[in-house]
Amino acid sequence: LKNIYVDLGMEEQKTKVILAGADSKIFNSQNKSIWEKGEKLKLVTHHWSSHKNKGFESYKLLDSLLSNSDWKDILQFTYIGNTSTEYILENSKIIEPLSGIDLAKNLSQNDIYLTGSINEPSGNHHIEAALCGLPILYLNSGGIPEYCNGYGVSFTNLEEFEDKLKIIIKEKDKYKKNLENYQFDSENMNKEYLE
Repeated sequence: LKNIYVDLGMEEQKTKVILAGADSKIFNSQNKSIWEKGEKLKLVTHHWSSHKNKGFESYKLLDSLLSNSDWKDILQFTYIGNTSTEYILENSKIIEPLSGIDLAKNLSQNDIYLTGSINEPSGNHHIEAALCGLPILYLNSGGIPEYCNGYGVSFTNLEEFEDKLKIIIKEKDKYKKNLENYQFDSENMNKEYLE
């Protein structure tokens, strides 16, 4: 977004990008569940909006993979929030919208976070998940890579989604370790804003 304003003529020295952060007193990995070998890996996403650009094409693709025995025996997908009437998730667990501590507790019961959000400048969903210790499988779109690079695996289109899903499953422990140093919390954001 900064580049758009600079390209329109705003003086670069008059700009400052402060990346968002979530409240780490609420969103943290203190109560993170531990995946046990032999259990299904739990993927999750959450959105207030049911707009298509929140990633419903990706969520529908994962939902259809779960009808295949190769995937349904090893994965579970949960969608928290308002669902789309255009993209019905038939093989996924649906939970009504949650916020605050209830949301954080629910996120912490999962192993991997998925966001297929399209052209989102920032977003809070992936930040909240990262603070809860969830490696992120994310669409390389908008500003989300600024928050997720090094903390998960990106995919650029639906054609490579399944291959990238396999990679994050294999490398989840590496990204989980990286998340111990995730810096996008509200304390850092507020400090930078005050400065």
